Amino acid sequence: MTMRTKISFCAALLFTAIAGLSPAARAADEPKPSHGIAIHGEPGYPPDFTHLNYVDPDAPKGGLLRRSAIGNFDNLNPYILKGQTAAGVSYVFETLMASTNDEANTEYGLVAETVETPADRSWAIFRLNPLARWHDGKPITPDDVIWSFETLREKGHPFYRYYFASVAKVEQTGERGVKFTFVEGENRELPVIIGQLPVLPKHYWESRDFDKTTLEPPLGSGPYRIAAVDPGRSIEIERVPDYWGADLPVNVGRYNFDRMRFEYYRDRTVERIAFSAGATDLFIENSAKEWATAYNFPAVRDGLVKVEAIPNEIPTGMQAFIFNIRRPLFADKRVREALAYAFDFEWTNANLFYSQYERTKSYFSNSELAARNLPGAAELEILEPYRGRIPDEVFTTVYEPPATDGTGNIRGNLREAFRLLGEAGWRVKDGALRSDATGQPFTFEILLVSPTFERIVLAFVQNLKRLGIETSVRTVDTTQYQNRMDEFDYDMAIGSFGQSLSPGNEQRDFWGYASGKTPGGRNLIGIDDPVVDELIDLLIAAPDRESLITRTRALDRVLLWSYYVIPHYHIQTTRIAYWDKFGQPNIIPPYGIDIDAWWIDPRKAAAVAAGKATLNTE
Repeated sequence: MTMRTKISFCAALLFTAIAGLSPAARAADEPKPSHGIAIHGEPGYPPDFTHLNYVDPDAPKGGLLRRSAIGNFDNLNPYILKGQTAAGVSYVFETLMASTNDEANTEYGLVAETVETPADRSWAIFRLNPLARWHDGKPITPDDVIWSFETLREKGHPFYRYYFASVAKVEQTGERGVKFTFVEGENRELPVIIGQLPVLPKHYWESRDFDKTTLEPPLGSGPYRIAAVDPGRSIEIERVPDYWGADLPVNVGRYNFDRMRFEYYRDRTVERIAFSAGATDLFIENSAKEWATAYNFPAVRDGLVKVEAIPNEIPTGMQAFIFNIRRPLFADKRVREALAYAFDFEWTNANLFYSQYERTKSYFSNSELAARNLPGAAELEILEPYRGRIPDEVFTTVYEPPATDGTGNIRGNLREAFRLLGEAGWRVKDGALRSDATGQPFTFEILLVSPTFERIVLAFVQNLKRLGIETSVRTVDTTQYQNRMDEFDYDMAIGSFGQSLSPGNEQRDFWGYASGKTPGGRNLIGIDDPVVDELIDLLIAAPDRESLITRTRALDRVLLWSYYVIPHYHIQTTRIAYWDKFGQPNIIPPYGIDIDAWWIDPRKAAAVAAGKATLNTE
């Protein structure tokens, strides 16, 4: 039988098999429009749901919410690399689909009323809601969606080039449909990724430069629009009274404040003082010391301010001292491992953090994705082909960062650090750690954006000094910090890599080769490892939840044992203080407090106002 005959014969068999299916069976295999989509499994909310479980659908509207931000801003377009974007601008815009705080990997209709995709997820069709409108009253069209996609990929922040890299073609289908066709390969996340596409008005931007900073309030379609801008100092947004999406199930009971104002402050200390003085309404605390010592002011004691640590199930990801391995100083893995022995987490936690934190031991901490045991058979099947190209410890040892007894005596750790540095060609000469090859001293800078970290870093610096390493600490303003990080112009910094319960295409931006070569990419470390790129591709192609967990753990092990970072710590609560003027739903979602579901309670607000007046007269 010739090859052509074989192909014809197989095609005939396939046709016969399909033709033999009953109409009901064929219909069951055909993709259908759905109200939502999940990466794995089915959406948790049914097609006829009316509101999210963690909102009050009868929440009243009204009032002003006063919030805060750090530094300054010079831009109202959040989708480009240039400039510092103002807080609150995201409320002006909308995406095709909306995620929720009680499901990790699911989206529901927003600008797109439905989504349709085949079993192999090779394409997705989003059909726009016929009610969707821009704030100027014009309808949102498929042309807007296509223009948004192409513009973000061409002129937007570099993130979008990586995030949308697997889209092969986008085209209009029917009156309200937009079809995204994906490149070949398994990638169940792609329809969910496209659901996160910001939809922007083509007719507005056609006469403007999208890739330039702007302080002109942009046109959007979201629940709020920009009402007032004081460049670098404050921005105020107002609720759109005839907002087209107010009655969508994902929006009912949310966006209840008539206005929100974001005041800018120099740093976290001034921001905290402003809150305690009543200039702002809520404050999310990120300092263990301040949480333990700064919330005993009169308004707290009188019950006017509530202070709560609310448990959550949010994956904490990785906060760490990050090496810029583009620098020759940090190119040797042994050097990076050695410096990890100089960070005394146990002493820091007891003396600076009031023992509030846990040590981070995974890039996917506080989740089932973390590699916390030796690799099982499924992981070994993934890792074995890379033996010899990845650290041997991946196969034999569960990663644990260097530990101490918390007394501050780390002589044992420093001896191990000296051993590793010696292997890498560094010796102490004339009181300084110097290169055997060049005689140059081991010196570097730690770049910071917040003074909050200085006391943590300085303890680390003292231990480095005992190794003969001279380290300078430089704290800069937010604009300079962002510019330097965008250009990878740093030796060491404090970095944070947030994770979800369904990691996917964003891992290319975190650790992928291309991102590390592109200014503004989030591969701040500069990882350039084909094995990591291949493991990311495997993770993205995971066909089900079980394989996603296995492949994520494999990636986690390789990253950990490569010593790209010195892991910090994490906490599994949200520490929030707020003036007791709010109404709140009875249910707190597991994946983060939804402030947009709060509202102003007039009775409570009156009591707070009266209490403030009394405090001011005392």
